[in-house]
Amino acid sequence: MAKGLQGFSWTMLLLLCAIQELGSWAVHTAAEGPGLGQPGDPALLVSGRVKRGWVWNQFFVVEEYTGTEPLYVGKIHSDSDEGDGSIKYTISGEGAGTIFLIDEITGDIHATERLDREQKTFYTLRAQARDRQTDQLLEPESEFIIKVQDINDSEPRFLEGPYIGSVAELSPVGVIRTAVADLDRETQDRYEVVIRATDMAGQLGGLSGSTTVTIVVTDVNDNPPRFPQKMYQFSIVETAPVGTAIGRVKAEDSDVGENTDMTYQMKDEEGVEMFKVTTDSNTQEAVITVQKPLDYESKKVHTVVVEALNKFVDPRFVDLGTFRDQTIVRVSVLDVDEPPEFRPPSNLMEVQEDAQVGSVVGVVTALDPDTANHPVRYAIDRSTDTERIFDIDANTGAIVTGKVLDRETAGWHNITVLAMEADNHSQVSRASLRIRILDVNDNPPELATPYEAAVCEDAKPGQLIQTISVVDRDEPQGGHRFYFTLPPEATNSHHFSLLDIKDNTAAVHTQRVGFNRQEQDVYLLPILVVDSGPPPLSSTGTLTIRICGCDSNGAIQSCNSTAYAMSATLSPGALIALLVCVLILIVLVLLILTLKRHHKSHLTSEDDEDMRDNVIKYNDEGGGEQDTEAYDMSALRSLYDFSEIKGGDGGGGLGEGGPSGNPASERHVLPQWVQSPDLDFSLFRDYICRKVEQADEDLSVPPYDSFQTYAFEGSDSPVLSLSSINTWSSSSEQDFSYLGAWGPRFRQLAALYAGRRGEEDSEES
Repeated sequence: MAKGLQGFSWTMLLLLCAIQELGSWAVHTAAEGPGLGQPGDPALLVSGRVKRGWVWNQFFVVEEYTGTEPLYVGKIHSDSDEGDGSIKYTISGEGAGTIFLIDEITGDIHATERLDREQKTFYTLRAQARDRQTDQLLEPESEFIIKVQDINDSEPRFLEGPYIGSVAELSPVGVIRTAVADLDRETQDRYEVVIRATDMAGQLGGLSGSTTVTIVVTDVNDNPPRFPQKMYQFSIVETAPVGTAIGRVKAEDSDVGENTDMTYQMKDEEGVEMFKVTTDSNTQEAVITVQKPLDYESKKVHTVVVEALNKFVDPRFVDLGTFRDQTIVRVSVLDVDEPPEFRPPSNLMEVQEDAQVGSVVGVVTALDPDTANHPVRYAIDRSTDTERIFDIDANTGAIVTGKVLDRETAGWHNITVLAMEADNHSQVSRASLRIRILDVNDNPPELATPYEAAVCEDAKPGQLIQTISVVDRDEPQGGHRFYFTLPPEATNSHHFSLLDIKDNTAAVHTQRVGFNRQEQDVYLLPILVVDSGPPPLSSTGTLTIRICGCDSNGAIQSCNSTAYAMSATLSPGALIALLVCVLILIVLVLLILTLKRHHKSHLTSEDDEDMRDNVIKYNDEGGGEQDTEAYDMSALRSLYDFSEIKGGDGGGGLGEGGPSGNPASERHVLPQWVQSPDLDFSLFRDYICRKVEQADEDLSVPPYDSFQTYAFEGSDSPVLSLSSINTWSSSSEQDFSYLGAWGPRFRQLAALYAGRRGEEDSEES
């Protein structure tokens, strides 16, 4: 078949070429044609005859040429071509020189590449005829078109495949015809159909293409919800709080999407009262929760009916049946050990404030709700009754007073009572109890303030002096009612009168004409106040009335009482400040006297100190108390003998004059300290022992260890004194010239005594 088609194509090609040659011959005889010279062109003859120009027809080329030789397209020819090869043919434009080649001598055009009409349907080119020798343009440049002829080389294609369509289940006949009467998505939710398209009307040699069409069956709400079980069982403890989830149930629906959205509801009164059902929007489950507290002792099992129904019902399928379903849910209540319960739940008690200690205020009752009915014990939470005002009987629950009550101190008491099982104190329940203290008349009325009034000396009878009011800490239910009167000792007074105004106040008036403050400047008026009880209580208050001098307008000028004036001018704060200043002055005086006495005793002790004249001087600086090597302390504790060796004593070197020589010739040496070989410390030992005995016998000494310091230096030193204090009487008999021989350190001392000796000699002379 392929060889037959190829022969057919060549036959068609030869036929086209013959037609083209016939067209070219027709052009030679035509007056005008495509590409002819225009009027006025140099190719026109002088005689007016039009010179023939280009000779060709429209060119065609078959697409998808598969031959090995270039495909002949056509021929361009000029009527001036005499066939001697003097004319050179050229082309330019789309595909010139690459796709299309021209024979420069004959003008034959060939296609060298395989063309595709589906990519490009025609090519536009321009032709030129030039003189081969002079390269002059013999014919004006002309444009021509090469069209690509179509062959059946492309099969039909579905541009947007594969295709997906949808049709609702149970749909009626429409554009897409179904092969069955009723499509059921729940049985099969999609179908795949292959569609083939063939060109050439399906004739032999035509090409074809295919695509797949997927038909999705969409869902409609044609299936009601169904519970997988007809009964569900759950259990929950009786102490579960309200809102606790008991369990979940779910009705199945074969539909999808929003057609499976369901709502659940309780269908019986018991279920509506005790339980609540809600729908979980994510899982479409029914969540059953506790709506009312459960009680195992009241009812152990609850049976409720739960109904599921579709939220969106399609009215087209109502005839298929009801889109709802029901199931039974049994809830078993589990028993737990519960704490006792207070019955009745009243939380208010009352007691009179004058009730005796141990009086019963009330009784609380609690029962164990469990079937075992354990005995109950009672107690008071002491954090709510820290003062232990009330007590409770642990067995009966009777609340009694533990202390004397006072309504005026605390009118209400809030306590917490505990009830617990006798054998399990962890099971505790609490109840708040309010105790109201009822008032009794146990406080007498009193004047509101310590009243003081002033009246002028020239006061008229009946003049109002003071209005009296009282206070009472009690609060009788009918309100206060007070009565005012003067006590018997004041009824005979003709100076003032008391009027009960009947509104719990009274008024004091003058009863005489004028007063004399020289005779009496202060009056104390007792007032008796009685309440309405029961029982009636009374008290007596005093009104202080001062007689003062007034001006003509009745304004008080002065009163005789100095204390009254002081109290009126000095406030309590000023009096306190005055007392503080006085105390400070007294303290300062005592402090100064103490310091003076201490200073005087210090001077006396300094005068009594013994002035010592044996001074030891050395230039060795010690290292402190911890340094025991820098200086030998035993040297200071030793006793020394001081011996003065003169020229004739002890066999020492005698002077030139001998023992009886001139005193000026006596030789003196530096005194030497000689340590005594026998050290006797018995004197110090005896002194310390005496002090210890005195301390032991002294009862005023503190009873703890103490450190005693004594300044005892012992007896006189065995060495002679170097002091010159006692040498005034015999200074004339001493010669201090030997001091000059002691070296430069004693030079100033020698000069001092030598000068003094010279002055004494001059005075004697």
